[in-house]
Formats: sequence, C-alpha cells, structure tokens
Amino acid sequence: MYEPIRTKSSVVHRMGAAEETTADYPQRSRAEALDIQLAGHLAALLAVTDELGLADSAAEIATQVTRLRGAEPTRAPQGAVEGSPALHQRAHDLAARALLVAASRADTTVAILAAERMDAHAAVLESQDLAGAL
Repeated sequence: MYEPIRTKSSVVHRMGAAEETTADYPQRSRAEALDIQLAGHLAALLAVTDELGLADSAAEIATQVTRLRGAEPTRAPQGAVEGSPALHQRAHDLAARALLVAASRADTTVAILAAERMDAHAAVLESQDLAGAL
C-alpha cells in the first residue's frame, strides 16, 4: 500500500528563506498598527460627527486624529443635519470600536473621548426611542 520514498528530494529547503524575502517590505510594530487602526476609526467617527453638525465634538476628534496621523484629517463640510437614528447608531458603533482599540494601546485620552461620544449618542438614541413611543 505505502512505499516510502527512497531518494532524496530535489527541492532544497532552507531555513530563513522567508525572512530574506520579507526583509524588502517595511515591518510595522503592534503599536504602529494599533495607531493606524485607531486613527482610521476616529476619522470615520469624525466624518459622521461632521455630518451630524456637532462642531465641538468634531474638533476634539480631529485633534486626536491629527496627533495619531501627524497630519490634519480631511474634513467634510459641516452641515446642520437633523440627526437620524441611523447616523447616531453609526457614530455610537464607531466610538465603541475606537474605545476598544484605545484600550488595547492604553491611550486614555482617546478612550475617554470615545466613551463620552458613546454616551452622548446613546442618550440621543434613547431620547428618540422615548419620543417615538409617545
């Protein structure tokens, strides 16, 4: 049924061959990867916050994005749009993601900011639910 291979393989296996090929690509540390991820979540939260027309909150978020990226974020024109429940839910979810990443990288400033944004959007969603029930 089974016969072992009696000849040597013609393929040469070397240890470290993968290391030589990946040396050409830049490697990121875990902290750098978390910074990039956190800046992305905050930039998305900033876009929704701008869309909701929350200028003060957007300024705080923009400050943190600038700190993480080293450059000012691209901003959407601020509008005085009535906040739909879907936008507030999206902002709440984005703030939650930012909070998780901020906790992973021990960034208390962003963690506090994200928690405050989560609370604010949760309060709006709760008030809209109560108004809809009346």
